[in-house]
Amino acid sequence: MRKWQCSICGYVHAGDEPPEKCPVCGADKSLFTEIIGEPQVDSAPAGKEEPATAALPPADPRAVDLGPEPSTLLGRTLQFALGQMLKHHAHPISTHFPNGILPIAFIFIILSVLMESRVLETAAYCNMVFLVLALPFVLFSGYIEWQKRYKGFRSRPFIIKIACAAIVFGLSAVVVIWWTVNPDVLRVPSSGRTLFILANLGALGAAGVAGLIGGRLVFRE
Repeated sequence: MRKWQCSICGYVHAGDEPPEKCPVCGADKSLFTEIIGEPQVDSAPAGKEEPATAALPPADPRAVDLGPEPSTLLGRTLQFALGQMLKHHAHPISTHFPNGILPIAFIFIILSVLMESRVLETAAYCNMVFLVLALPFVLFSGYIEWQKRYKGFRSRPFIIKIACAAIVFGLSAVVVIWWTVNPDVLRVPSSGRTLFILANLGALGAAGVAGLIGGRLVFRE
């Protein structure tokens, strides 16, 4: 069985031909390369052995190329910092913080309304403030990851993931500003409170979609 590897995300497909589209990152079939690595067994005349094909382990297409070394100290320092971010997976690590905080904050919001609890309301607000402060680094590290590890490839999964990240940041920032200007937004039943809760729910949903696509890219499934 022939095997093909996506040159963008590293997904491996088994079949006579590569898929029309990569199921993970959406890359076209022209961006697949065949993996040559398994011995080819063909019929050979009696008494004559067919030489085995040398095993060639496929290179990881997501290997990072930071480009030529800059000539200035500032440039070299920046390149080193970006290299360390990619080497130590700064984006997946930083993403875990908002992905863990956002659902907890939403649960606190709902409970604070149902139980009329000021303590839970304050806890939710503090979580959302931390979330907004953490997201700029998450977005920056994600952009670096996309540019350097995935070659800045523009396909539907990447565009959706970037759009969802922007939605999470935008809605979360709106929620914090709204909450700061109007601290009683959750305390008074109104259409404004409903809209406020829906904004939080929208941020939570967008984070879930971005996490789903990110997980598929990492695990190539």
